[in-house]
Amino acid sequence: MSAKPVSKVLVINDEALILRELLKGLNAAARTLDNPFGLVFIGALTARDGLQQIERDGDIQCVIVDDKLYSVQETARRAATRNGPVKEAPRTLQMTAIKLVQKITALRPELDIYILIEKEKEDQVVDNLFAEAVDGYFYREERDYRGMYRILNAQIAERARTPFYDALKSYVLAAKDAWHTPGHSSGDSLRGSPWVGEFHEFMGEHVFDADLSVSVKQLDSLMEPTGVIAEAQQMAAKAFGARRTFFATNGTSTANKVILQTEIAPGEKLLLDRNCHKSVHHGVVLSGARPIYLDSSVNTQYGVFGPVPKKTILRAIEQHPDAQLLVLTSCTYDGLCYDLKPIIDAAHARNIKVLIDEAWFSHARFHPDLRPTALECGADYVTQSAHKTLSAFSQAAFIHVNDPGFKEHLFRENFNMHTSTSPMYSMIASLDVSRKQAVMEGYKLLERTLMLAAELRKQINSTEAFRVLDLPDLLPPQVAGDGIRLDPTKITVDISACGMTVDELQQELYTRFNITIEKSTFNTITLLLTVGTTRSKCSRLYDALMRIAREKRAPRRLYRTPDLPAFTELACLPRDAYYASGELLPLLDDDDRPNAALLGRICADQIVPYPPGIPVLVPGQVINENIVDYLIRYLRVQSKVELHGVVYQGYFPSIRVLMPSEEQRLGAVVARAAVRKAA
Repeated sequence: MSAKPVSKVLVINDEALILRELLKGLNAAARTLDNPFGLVFIGALTARDGLQQIERDGDIQCVIVDDKLYSVQETARRAATRNGPVKEAPRTLQMTAIKLVQKITALRPELDIYILIEKEKEDQVVDNLFAEAVDGYFYREERDYRGMYRILNAQIAERARTPFYDALKSYVLAAKDAWHTPGHSSGDSLRGSPWVGEFHEFMGEHVFDADLSVSVKQLDSLMEPTGVIAEAQQMAAKAFGARRTFFATNGTSTANKVILQTEIAPGEKLLLDRNCHKSVHHGVVLSGARPIYLDSSVNTQYGVFGPVPKKTILRAIEQHPDAQLLVLTSCTYDGLCYDLKPIIDAAHARNIKVLIDEAWFSHARFHPDLRPTALECGADYVTQSAHKTLSAFSQAAFIHVNDPGFKEHLFRENFNMHTSTSPMYSMIASLDVSRKQAVMEGYKLLERTLMLAAELRKQINSTEAFRVLDLPDLLPPQVAGDGIRLDPTKITVDISACGMTVDELQQELYTRFNITIEKSTFNTITLLLTVGTTRSKCSRLYDALMRIAREKRAPRRLYRTPDLPAFTELACLPRDAYYASGELLPLLDDDDRPNAALLGRICADQIVPYPPGIPVLVPGQVINENIVDYLIRYLRVQSKVELHGVVYQGYFPSIRVLMPSEEQRLGAVVARAAVRKAA
């Protein structure tokens, strides 16, 4: 049975007697009226105390603020006590309502805020607070506690709604006979089967009951939503601070492609981190963009890819003012976050739109220690993998839009190009539910997660065989002064003193301690903490690492992963190279040496070690000796890592390159384009 929620409403009023009366009346209403969300009213006499309670107590869902908060000077209060009653002790203004609302919103933007005002000052107060995140007003003179309670209860109920999930659940429980897809027909094809009935029992009946068809009109259409999906998306936009939000069921990978196809026409310029996720490079191919690759920073000591240096980005913006879009990843796989505001401002000054891949940072909006988010810094488009750090199903993602010039029709056409006409309704419901959880208890859960992360860091360091890398350890020298932050929910651990290779350590954790980790380099492992991380999980991990440390294996020489070779040059548009016929050439010649025939050739595919999904070669890129050597060494020492784009002809790893005739044809196209541009 689910736990019952507790929803605290904080009332901030500077007069003790009035505050006591407000709390007494409101709590009495909560006790006598229907209270499904567990509303309870608490108080604070000062703005400072109120802000401290908001920061400390994750169960606070709503705040009622007096329009002006005064404080009586302590010396006057003592004088009044000595000399008997006085008409009015000197009072100083603590904080205006507008300033307090701004502070509350900066701390926890998901909270509902109401202002207590005098009737005669209504117009003045409302005008002053018009641009702020205020949900409503109550008159100080009207002590209608039951009416106030009903309004607050309804407001929390509205924020806690899950329009799509509610509709899906209602339809499933109605148990309609299905004469439409999918073929399992609410699981009837599986239930009781001697061959596959076990799958039905393992997955549970509602997995199949909720797997429905677009024929169910009550559940709206993901491709053209006008009902419960549209409503759920509007609620998500408000929660994340976007103008518009769209649900994506093919992950951030597809979300990135949709944005690139919307914002870039064939041949238009795109500024992008060379080390961004492969989906962005796929978007370059699909859109026909002319990419300007920005080399990111690299921490070679630990094999960690960092952000692009700020000076590199700003220089590219100045050199390419005709670019249509800038694409960056923040935070990175290892938790490194850009100082985005000055970068986005510089791009906007040149009318360049900005897309931030926030696949690993969807939780940041809901805790002040993690903000500002990309949307708060002014990004036009943000894509997020809701399944990575929130509670959505795998592949569930958000596309957030803040672009004032948003081309909705073009976006919708591109979105529908990539979206299945038979989306999984359970995945859409999980986006709706994860949004609800984020706004109702995200702060509380993330407060716990951050506390556990801090404790786990100390515990890991205490083993002496393992060391958590701090921001200075992770930062490549090129970005040391760029204002980079570290998301503390990503913990990177140096394992070089434990006496095991990273592969051996991962195997030991998996087989002996039933622990799997997020990723690794040749000398580090990365742990991901989320809203689902528990203290017991942390304890089991610490116990495992301490047991391994106490075995005191002698440190071993670790084979370092070869450094990613520098980008060479782009001989033609990636799209043109990708759609060429090409030919396969092996990486090794007949004498098992690097194949010299590859040097100077133009790659036709994207060659990507996965994870982390960062390309070594992109279509249209010229191949040199360093790249060939890197790929051969990588295949020999990283047998457990996938290398996407490499094709095996028997035992010979090969890559697809342009044929000489194709090089000549595409080279002529590039030359003509250069002449036209010069003219």
